[in-house]
Amino acid sequence: MRKLRRPAGGLWSNTDFLKLWSGQSISEFGSQVSALAIPWLAAVGLHASPIEFSVLGMLGFLPFIFFALPAGVWVDRLRRRPILIAGDSARAVLLAYIPVAWAIGILDIWQLMALQFVIGIFTVFFDIAYQSYLPSLVDREQLVEGNSKLQTTVAAAGIGGPGLAGVLIGVLTAPYAIALDAVSFLVSTAFMLPIRAPETLPERREGEPKPKMLPELKEGLLYVVRHRHLKWIAMCTGTSNFFGQIGFSILILYIARTLHISSFWAGTVFAGLGVGSIAGALTTTRLQRAVGVGRAIWLTAVGFSAAGLTFPLAPRSFPVPVLLVGTLVAGYAGMAYNISQVSLRQAITPERLQGRMNASMRWIVWGTIPLGTLTGGAIATAYSLRTALWVGAIGGLLTFLPVLLSSVRSIREMPEPLVEPRPLDGIVEPAGGATVQLDARATGDGGVAARAE
Repeated sequence: MRKLRRPAGGLWSNTDFLKLWSGQSISEFGSQVSALAIPWLAAVGLHASPIEFSVLGMLGFLPFIFFALPAGVWVDRLRRRPILIAGDSARAVLLAYIPVAWAIGILDIWQLMALQFVIGIFTVFFDIAYQSYLPSLVDREQLVEGNSKLQTTVAAAGIGGPGLAGVLIGVLTAPYAIALDAVSFLVSTAFMLPIRAPETLPERREGEPKPKMLPELKEGLLYVVRHRHLKWIAMCTGTSNFFGQIGFSILILYIARTLHISSFWAGTVFAGLGVGSIAGALTTTRLQRAVGVGRAIWLTAVGFSAAGLTFPLAPRSFPVPVLLVGTLVAGYAGMAYNISQVSLRQAITPERLQGRMNASMRWIVWGTIPLGTLTGGAIATAYSLRTALWVGAIGGLLTFLPVLLSSVRSIREMPEPLVEPRPLDGIVEPAGGATVQLDARATGDGGVAARAE
């Protein structure tokens, strides 16, 4: 396995990482605009019904059910940088269609749904390649720092993005605000083009047949569902996403139609997610050192489990402060949780399995999001928007239990690097707890430690 040279100045002197970080930071600000502008366009501009609104949200995540697992296989077979470039440039073109179609009067809710789905496909490949590419740019002991830096700018975009989106929607209207997101993806592509970090493709033994999709897909999925820690993290994140999405899928409708909050105040409320997230990104390393990785995971899971109660409890007379508390807590806890568990996953997973591991985790934990979205829309249609918020909040109170009641809670430190496995070798679980690969010539033994993205 290629040994990475540690930059003398840490990640600040790693130029390839800085290019990735810069490009992604710019596109994150643009994505915050579309995250509010697209549903606002559906709700206000295209007058979508609650079920149409929920389907629109679902279609953005449905590709993770259909394409995540095969995407993971391709990400492990191919170089990841070209996948990132293709994903960003394709999404720029698709987003640019929305303001053009609106300007000539042909945009309708069905086109918007189709665009959401296709954009989601490219997002699947980009996100899996993105998480799998980081270990090629930085040393394993720098993964927490790398993820923290990347998530800090995600959080910063979360702070300024929703407020900026609210202003842009008010000034430009939602369709033309989306055009700025298209530009941000083009800029991100320009930053990724000059990255020169080498990537090593998996080698096949002499005479070994060309790998097939299904066995490779199965290997990645089994790595996650049989791992003594990853399976519980997947369960916690997946159930949290399901119940959280029941409420979040109709939250904008609730804010606009029940609480009658303007787009500016809606942006302010959602900016709370960014403020909380940046605090989480800046303090996660210290939190882990103070309480241990496992305890940091379950404590932060308790935080985002409880945050959902604030949304149905917000009074109609003056809801913004209560809603803002909820987004602040959810942002902080969710960010700290994600940095901890994603860094663990990257540290304990061999390089040749990074794509499939990330794909399997995304398939499991994001696959519940469309189900939660449809459930939220159905409950809101049959009963009320507030009822859907209550169902999501009450169900979400139990989502931290898988990590609290499993071996995850006992993890103290991040693991040491694993010995690189060979393809097609058997999966075993050593006494140290991390599932690794063994063959007749090499063994891997890793101590274990323990989302969003």
